[in-house]
This record gives sequence, C-alpha cells and structure tokens, in this order.
Amino acid sequence: MVRFGPRSLPGQLALLVAIALFLAQAINFGLLLRERSKLRLAGTTGPTVTRLIDAFERLGSGRPLSDRPRGRVRLVPGNPIPRELPRVEDIESAIRSGLAEAGVSPGRIVTGVRPVSPNDPRIMRMRPDQARRFLHSGAELVVAVEAPKRGWLTLSVPWPRTERGLVAQLAAQTLILYGIVLLAVLWIGHRIARPLRALAAAAHDFHPGDNAPPVEEQGPSDVRAVIAAYNALSKRVTAMLDEKDRMLGAIGHDLRTPLAALRVRIESVEDDTDRAKMADTIDEMNRTLDDILSLARLGRPSEPPVEVDLAALVDAVVEDFRDLGHDVTAEEFPRLPMRLRPALMRRAVRNLIENAVKYAADVEVTLNPTPKGARIEVLDRGPGVPPDKLAAVFAPFTRLESSRNRETGGIGLGLALARAIVEEAGGTIALANRDGGGLVATIELRRK
Repeated sequence: MVRFGPRSLPGQLALLVAIALFLAQAINFGLLLRERSKLRLAGTTGPTVTRLIDAFERLGSGRPLSDRPRGRVRLVPGNPIPRELPRVEDIESAIRSGLAEAGVSPGRIVTGVRPVSPNDPRIMRMRPDQARRFLHSGAELVVAVEAPKRGWLTLSVPWPRTERGLVAQLAAQTLILYGIVLLAVLWIGHRIARPLRALAAAAHDFHPGDNAPPVEEQGPSDVRAVIAAYNALSKRVTAMLDEKDRMLGAIGHDLRTPLAALRVRIESVEDDTDRAKMADTIDEMNRTLDDILSLARLGRPSEPPVEVDLAALVDAVVEDFRDLGHDVTAEEFPRLPMRLRPALMRRAVRNLIENAVKYAADVEVTLNPTPKGARIEVLDRGPGVPPDKLAAVFAPFTRLESSRNRETGGIGLGLALARAIVEEAGGTIALANRDGGGLVATIELRRK
C-alpha cells in the first residue's frame, strides 16, 4: 500500500499541527466573515433607512428631491438598477422592516452591487471624502425603493468588500503561525526523534557479547523509559546467552568424554567389521554433536570477520574433497577479496559440497563476482528435490525420504547450518532443481 506524507516523526508532527492550524484558521475565517457581514449589514441599513424615511417625509410634504447631491436620495421615474447586478436580499429585507417600523409602506425594494472604478465620472463629481470612501470599499450598493404613484427613490452607499481584507489577514496570520509554531514543532520533533534513532541503530546493530556501551538515556521521560528498558533487555539477553554457552560447553564436554572412552573400548573388539561400524557410529555422533553445538552458538561466533580471498577459500575446500577421492571439479577462480569469518564460511561451502557428493557421482563448483559481492554455486546431477520441498530442507533435522535415503548418513543439520552461517554473514542461500536433473545450491554474498 502506498503511503502519502512524511514518514519521520518530526514530519508527521509538523503535518498534524499544520492541518490543525489550517482548520482553526478556516473556522476563524468563517466566524470573522460572519461578524463582518453582520456589521456591514447594520452599518449600511441604518443610515439608508434614515435617509429613505426623510425622503418619504419630504415627498409627503411636497418638497422636491431632484436637486439632491450625489450620495443623497434622488427621485427617478423608473427602476434604475439593471437586472444583471447582483442583489443583496438581506439589505432589502432590513430596509423594508425599518421603513415599516417608521410607518412607511413602500412598494418594491431593489438593490444592486456594482464595482467602482477610479475613472468613473461620478467619482469626479463627489466630495473628496465621499470619493475616498467609495474607492476604498471597491464597490457601491445601489438601493431603489418604489414610492407608489411618485416614482423610485434611489441612493448609493459604499459597499466594502470584507472578503478581500479577511483573506489577506488570514493569510498573514497563517504564515506567522506556521513560521512560529511549525519551527518549534520541528525542533521538538527532532529532539524526540534523535534518541529514538539512536535506539533503533543500537537495536539493529545489537550482537550479544560485543560489549557495546548502553544507549544514552535522553529525550522525554517516555523515551528515556524505553531506552532504559532496552538497555536492561540487552543485558538480560547477553546474560542468558552466556549461560547457554556455558551449558552447551558442559554438555559437549560431558558427551565427548564417554564417546572418547567408547572409542578406546572398541579397539578390543576382535571382529574388524563390527569395530569399523562402531567407529563410524562414534564418528557420526561426534559430527552430529559438532553440528548441533555450532548451530546453537552461531549467533555468538568467536571468530572475528577478516579480509580473505574467497577464491582461495573455496578452492581449498574443493581440494579437500578431491584428496578424499570425490569427483569435484572447479575452474580456476579469480582473486575475490571479501570480509567474512573464514572458518564458518568454509564450513558452509563444505556442507553444500558434502551434501552434493552424497547423492551424485560428480559435482561442479563455480565462483563468480557480482556487482554487490560474489556468487558461489554447487551443482550436481543427483535426484534433485521436489519443488514444494526446496525451502523445507533448510529446516533443522529435515530429511526427504523419497529422494535422500538414510544410508547416506546425517541427521539433517548440514543445510540448516549452512543457511545460518550465510545469513549471519549478510548473504542468502537457495536451492533450485537443474534442467536435465540435479540440484544447484547458490550462495549470494554481499561486500561489507
């Protein structure tokens, strides 16, 4: 699933605060706009109603209105407001209510809003204060009230565009708030995230027994509590593994002692065949014990990583099998320096070749450099492995009866130990069936 937005803690905090500020500013804008609209309605309706009442009184007393100056009420024969101008129905209702309270019964009431241009000839005829008021508002509200049987009373008043000022005000406030609040949030977020990043790095690089210093407890109390819990946990894990290593050492010693005694005792067996079988059994028990102890201790190897020539290492393992009379072929490998634990990697390669020579007459070993490291392949023409069992054979004590019989020996730890060694080195290991029969075991190693 694709995630949108920042992934870091400071980024997510800043995004959350930014959204909250935007919503707060939007609500604030709506409330301010509503209050400004009410104030504009009240500020426009009151003077307009007063002027219209005065005009109706003048009409009733017979005084003419035709010579009134601009900004005052004028009497015209027809409705002067074009239909295309936007109407303000709230103003129309308020004017009708105000006139009714004064006992005036007008006919139709029509309003219209039109923009004001500095080049408008009417502005030139106004007084300077009136012209400034109209130009500052940006628009004028034209009101026309029908006086039955007399004509239409009309006047113009400034109509402020409150939205423009509010938008600018809101934008300025938002920028200021974002500049102050978001910088503070980012700073706090980075202070909180710094110890968390250190904790994540320590957990990623944690290896029991490497004597790494504890992670420094810093940041808020909750973060310090998490770091303290991690430090205590790492100590407990190291102590448990130390105890396990001591227990395994004791078990290995206690088992090897009677096996060595048995090896001495079988020398008294007269039958050569029985003595050979007993010796093979004891050797198999020793190899099994070595595999079990190696697999259990793999997480805490005593051998440090060093720079080795992987080609020489693989070639030495191949030569060992040739000396034992096995048909293992390999081309001359180019020099390939890698940083790894040589004894463990030698054992992983030996386990793969040993697994192959048990079930095939000839085995081929290849070593090739890759852009990120090296690839080792052990190929045979044996019976292969069912496709649905290729992953299962890496599990400890797993044997495939249908293709690998028990006469070949082993208890199913060779591949498990090889995978553990390769993964501990940061690589991968896989099995695949070959075209025409057989199996290919591939080790992919990465340079460190």
